[in-house]
Amino acid sequence: MARSRPAIRGLYAITDGPRADLQGACAAALEGGAALLQYRDKGGDASRRLHEARALQALCARHDVPLVINDDIELAHAVGAAGVHLGEHDATPAQARARLGAGAIIGVSCYDSLERARAFAGSGVDYLAFGAFFPSSTKPAARRATPGLLHEAKALGLPLVAIGGIDADNARGLVEAGADAVAVVSALFGARDVRAAARRIAALFEPARS
Repeated sequence: MARSRPAIRGLYAITDGPRADLQGACAAALEGGAALLQYRDKGGDASRRLHEARALQALCARHDVPLVINDDIELAHAVGAAGVHLGEHDATPAQARARLGAGAIIGVSCYDSLERARAFAGSGVDYLAFGAFFPSSTKPAARRATPGLLHEAKALGLPLVAIGGIDADNARGLVEAGADAVAVVSALFGARDVRAAARRIAALFEPARS
């Protein structure tokens, strides 16, 4: 029997590293309509990261929203997260699946490469992420992708996540180009009102009222 894939659609909130108000900011993002939350922290304090990931897993459980851990399969396993997101220098999807189980969400960064996306499409991943689509303060040297890439990748039959410099003003074009979800860091967690910023982007995925 084929494994049922999780729904990947809407605002994909990605945390912006160590901050004193991490839980409060994430709660506001979820209250604003974030459909997924990714814990992304490149710091070396394993104890802090474990504590924060556990707290965010509990928060996400209360909101019935999946928590995805950036890069770290063992941390995802330790806190019972919904899954993991993998970059080009991380573990393989097969390694993640073996550790996290058949039901885990496994996403991969494909950057600006349709070839990379094609290679992963048959490997049991749950979504393909492309970007950066716009200049990004999080990754200023990131490779740049174009909306046309989303059009081409639709044929692969997997949910597509757009990332990189996305905000409420430029996200619509990516959704229209084929993005099932938009991953947002700075425009969300750098906003004065995180809840309101999330609401503006999440609204792009709501059915149009007649």
